[in-house]
Amino acid sequence: MGRKAMRRLGLLLTLLVWCNSFYAQERTQDFNFNWKFTLVEDTKTPTNLPLDDTKWRDVRLPHDWSVEASFSEDLDGATGYLPGGVGIYQKHFDTPANATSKNVFVLFDGVYNNATFWLNGKLLGENPYGYSPTYFDLTEVLKTDGTKNILTVHVDHSRYVDSRWYTGSGIYRHVKLITVDKLHIPIWGTFVTTPEVSTEVATVQIQTKIKNGYSKNQNITLITKIIDNQGKTVTLQEKETKIGSGKEIEVLQSLQVANPKLWDTEHPNLYKVITNVSVKGKVIDTYTTPFGIRSLLFDKDKGFFLNGKPTYVKGVCLHHDAGLVGAAVPKGVWERRLQILKEGGVNAIRTSHNPFSEEFLDLCDEMGFLVQNEIFDEMDNPKDKQHNMNEKSVQYITRGYTEHFQKWGESDLKRTMLRDRNHPSVFQWSIGNEIEWTYEGYKHVSGLWDPEVKGGYWNKIPYLTKEEMKARYNALPDRKFKLAETAKRLSKWVKEMDQTRPVTANLIIPVASLASGYADALDVVGFSYQTNQYHWSKKNYPNKLFTGTENSGGWQDWNSIIENPMVFSMFMWTGIDYMGEATNKWPQKGWDGDLLDFAGFKKQGWYYFKSIWVNKPHVSIGTTPLEGSGFESDSLSGKAVASSKKVLNWNNSKANMHWNYKPGELVVVEVPTNNHVVELFLNNRSLGSRSLSDNPDRILRWVVPFEAGTLTARAGFEGQEVESVLKTTSAAVAIKLSVDKTTLNSDGYDVAHIIAQLVDKDGLEVKTENTELTFNVDGNVKVLGVDNGSKDNIQDFQSNKIITSKGKALLLVQALKDKKGKINIKAKASNLKSNLVVIQVE
Repeated sequence: MGRKAMRRLGLLLTLLVWCNSFYAQERTQDFNFNWKFTLVEDTKTPTNLPLDDTKWRDVRLPHDWSVEASFSEDLDGATGYLPGGVGIYQKHFDTPANATSKNVFVLFDGVYNNATFWLNGKLLGENPYGYSPTYFDLTEVLKTDGTKNILTVHVDHSRYVDSRWYTGSGIYRHVKLITVDKLHIPIWGTFVTTPEVSTEVATVQIQTKIKNGYSKNQNITLITKIIDNQGKTVTLQEKETKIGSGKEIEVLQSLQVANPKLWDTEHPNLYKVITNVSVKGKVIDTYTTPFGIRSLLFDKDKGFFLNGKPTYVKGVCLHHDAGLVGAAVPKGVWERRLQILKEGGVNAIRTSHNPFSEEFLDLCDEMGFLVQNEIFDEMDNPKDKQHNMNEKSVQYITRGYTEHFQKWGESDLKRTMLRDRNHPSVFQWSIGNEIEWTYEGYKHVSGLWDPEVKGGYWNKIPYLTKEEMKARYNALPDRKFKLAETAKRLSKWVKEMDQTRPVTANLIIPVASLASGYADALDVVGFSYQTNQYHWSKKNYPNKLFTGTENSGGWQDWNSIIENPMVFSMFMWTGIDYMGEATNKWPQKGWDGDLLDFAGFKKQGWYYFKSIWVNKPHVSIGTTPLEGSGFESDSLSGKAVASSKKVLNWNNSKANMHWNYKPGELVVVEVPTNNHVVELFLNNRSLGSRSLSDNPDRILRWVVPFEAGTLTARAGFEGQEVESVLKTTSAAVAIKLSVDKTTLNSDGYDVAHIIAQLVDKDGLEVKTENTELTFNVDGNVKVLGVDNGSKDNIQDFQSNKIITSKGKALLLVQALKDKKGKINIKAKASNLKSNLVVIQVE
């Protein structure tokens, strides 16, 4: 047979194998539906399992029981004035077909927390950390007599103040049942990297683990193809190998992709590696790995390069809750929030201060966000959950991850990395957040808390030399745990899993961390707020790369990047309001962030950052009474004069987005813009122009005596003008409903956001009146709840009634599994009615 004929035959056999793969058993099954749940008072681990669950609630996962409760001042604000407790879940299910020749696993993406797992009464294992994924092999415990299996999960969150933010409680992320042949690719069994990338060709390296559970050796063919986002095969490779009985091997393949479509924040192009394990022409297992082709370069003097291009990281820190849904966040909720952040110029997320869900990272891959994947907030020593820094009192309810770190730290980190390391969005691994607070002596080492330092430690230039700091560190008394040693151990674990991304951490006392050796464990040294210390640190440690990993969210932070080529990132605290970190602040239940509120509504800070992060002409208007603003009026020019430099630090929540005040009241009108000059008009009367060159914080201001009518900010060249308008509104006469989706998929997951806004007789949004409104929902959907976005809103989330804030409220509904039809939604209040919103569930 000639060579051409041989090649044709080989291609034909390969195509036959691929066709056969379509008939292989589906590897992964959605395991979220039809669970039973109950809360219990006793914290003791149950015995005599499985339990009688005939009187338990029916729930569908993901599920967060804490957010179902009412807020209470008697609870702790550190975790949002919501309870924890102890919950038990059970699921009844049939044994998969042909299970005797299969391996069956259950995979939990996240259970908060201290979870213990059983199948049919037999202990499978435990997982204390609420943020790490875990899985168990069910194969030997499955029923073989045709009766139902019962999976039991005990969740002990009785230590409900075990964190400094809202954590949620329960099986709050997805669960999957995975059924594979005894010869298979394990869970998280592939690692795809792109060591060489150009616009002409890219090298894709694939490490594939294969496990043989049979009693005989197996000769296999590993067939790997790469498809683009259109489903087109771009390259394919076969490799034959042998695997011994009971053994696991790793196969390395290197494939070339011509003219690759690179992944970046503007063009998040994705590919898939589809790997088939074949024996004698029959596909035994198929494994799919989404990935992106991109290169990362971090330069100690020039910053960060994505695909060879210098790239500013315009980041926000986020916590993992999302208002009314708590920690059990539907994909559509994250998608809406991320899209609004994207429109404001955000291109990066820091997962503060723990790993997020796999689904969240999928969205970041698809939407083009860089992700700093953070693992821990506590290590050897506990933080004070109510007041931050080092722990000041020992309480049962505040026992956190420090109780488990020594035993579980390596496993939690490595399981998280195995799950996440194929995501192109992940560009850094952060081993910890502000850990220095918990190690005695770091304040002393820095010298910044010495009596001779006036005005506090914040952003101060050290008066000690680096040698004096090292001497102080070396003179510290011996202690059980040393942060530098712990950090080097964590960095080693990271490098064992992935050497394609840098290790970083968020340092709150960076000058002490440099002196102690903690920073030596890091590839990128992240600064928490201390931007004034960049120059000192670079001068004394010239071979290190410093950048911002947590920032206050103002122009000064962004300016520190523009003026220093090394500094490539800022991550403002925070991009979205979150529950918790509100001890003794009742009724404030959470943290007042920068861009979006608890309901995902835009705050004034969104417009601030859009003006500096989006390369398109921008003007917008905010207003605030002069009294209490921190500004004074120049009587001659009408300019707003700052009473202190501190006033010029951006306050991303303060300004109003309305033009309704008392007649003659003095109002500061502020205009964030990227246009050099803006002119302000009141009722078509010019109030003069302001320029960026005269405003160091890039916000233009006028002091205007209030006069009802139309306020207009206008900028740009002739024919290319942009403007923003605020109009005085009259009394609210109706409720305007809008919806982000008019069609939902009946998959049990898809969601729609319905926004209710009070409007006046002219249809203008009324933001100075509030009322209690009721949503009427007619049709087969689940009402997930309501919110108004306010940090002081302590109304029950799981309701159809809500008092508006700034004239606005949110209703969230979710499709039911296989329930189709028309959904009619209206809202009503005293003397106010709404339009009809119609959603079709298909």
